[in-house]
Amino acid sequence: MFSSASPTVAAPTLAGPMPMAMATPRTDAHFNQRASQQIVDTLKLLNEVLAPQRRVIHAGEPIYQGGERFANLYILNSGFVKIVGLSADGREQVVGLKFRGDWLGFDGIADAQYACDAIAMDTGEVWTIRYDALLAACAREPMLLTVLHGAMSREIGRDRDSLMSVCTLPADARVAEFLRYWADSLARCGLRTDQIMLRMTRAEIGNYLGMTLETVSRALSRLARCKLIAFAEKGRREISIPDVGGLADFVQASLVPAMLQ
Repeated sequence: MFSSASPTVAAPTLAGPMPMAMATPRTDAHFNQRASQQIVDTLKLLNEVLAPQRRVIHAGEPIYQGGERFANLYILNSGFVKIVGLSADGREQVVGLKFRGDWLGFDGIADAQYACDAIAMDTGEVWTIRYDALLAACAREPMLLTVLHGAMSREIGRDRDSLMSVCTLPADARVAEFLRYWADSLARCGLRTDQIMLRMTRAEIGNYLGMTLETVSRALSRLARCKLIAFAEKGRREISIPDVGGLADFVQASLVPAMLQ
């Protein structure tokens, strides 16, 4: 652990994954490198100021569950996490995805209890930050308050853009945007994007995108026929993406007919 002395790093702005947005995404290497460094700087700031508790998580393990009393926020240092809520008829619904540098638990602040489950999708590490300690530290460290507000703002924007994607994009473009979002999120974590391992089943992807498993499978097959993606192994979750920008162009092209109506 680092000491609790005031950090000397430049004021960071937590650069989490790009939301599933309608605007043309930034995919240049310089932007991704800068965003990756901002994540590193933010994690360093949190570690120095708050010395958070570190916890190793494994696939299928809950970080917190809906209905639990709210006391902590969490930040993901490595791994992948899905946020799962219950629909009105009792079905589980994937409502969010979290990557390195993302915060978890904001949904628990208003009603003093978590509204959803946060479930690990593979082995990783999550940092636990007591909310009362965070507020006290924000009073001492204005940079930390800026980071917290930025993270909240980005989550609001990400939820909005995800809803826009589900409501406005046709099936193939929705899946293409999901893959672009995943690849861009990896890039901002400093990871490779030309070949990715999806940590979700086809059924989970469909659940997240508001599509059936069969529709997701057909969309992936059509994207493969268009040479936008390739399956590293048949029936497996490894997917090659020759050009992430090609997926972004495909999504933008799908919007043109709707914009002309």
